[in-house]
Amino acid sequence: MAQVERVVEAVGEDVEAAIKEGLARLGVDRDVVEIEVLDDGSRGLFGLGAREAHVRLTIKSETTPQQAPVAPAEPIDLPVAEPVPSVLKKEEKGEAEISQGVLLELLALMGMETAQVDVNRAEPAVGEKDPPLVLDVRGPGTDVLIGRRGRTMAALQHITRLIVGREVEGRVHLVIDVDGFKARREKSLYRLAHRMAEQAMRTDRTVVLEPMPPHERRIIHLALRDHPNVTTESIGERDRRKVTIIPRDQSAASS
Repeated sequence: MAQVERVVEAVGEDVEAAIKEGLARLGVDRDVVEIEVLDDGSRGLFGLGAREAHVRLTIKSETTPQQAPVAPAEPIDLPVAEPVPSVLKKEEKGEAEISQGVLLELLALMGMETAQVDVNRAEPAVGEKDPPLVLDVRGPGTDVLIGRRGRTMAALQHITRLIVGREVEGRVHLVIDVDGFKARREKSLYRLAHRMAEQAMRTDRTVVLEPMPPHERRIIHLALRDHPNVTTESIGERDRRKVTIIPRDQSAASS
């Protein structure tokens, strides 16, 4: 008499489909097996990173396929995305939920399944009618998403914007932050701007800052926009573009 198979591993497009496949192969009901989810699977983004769910089913030792006692099914804990905070207006939640879902999916593809994404609407700047959605990523190991000078974070933001824009069929204004990095960086740049302005005034010489990405140069310009004694100007090309802080008397003399 052939030995009855008691353990099988099965795959399917999702966890439930994989379980059904395993039960069919064992020829038993769900009540008499222990279920271990080996991989929840992923639908991917536009097919990118899609994978099937993978489960292991083991017939409980006191039962056989011919005699299946009634027992409660083992609960399966599946990951659930954190809900979008209720501080957003009702009409904003659709875009916010899509943005959050896309970013969570990208993070999962990068092996950061435990990362959380908090979503809120930024405070509008003076004259700004459409402040961005801010998606703040938090969790163990997420600091690697920042990269040197925030370049990794900028790349992730660009990809997320493209995918969300395709989902909502329009332009979406969103910003990705990691554990409040951009807020801390903005405060640091404001302090730098005013410290270098003091140096320019004290020495009566133009101060040239190190190359910065566009959004950081913008912070420097805004920080000193109304300064009575210095003006700012960007010079250089592409990745080498930088801000100069010029004493106003020099600026007037050169004009």
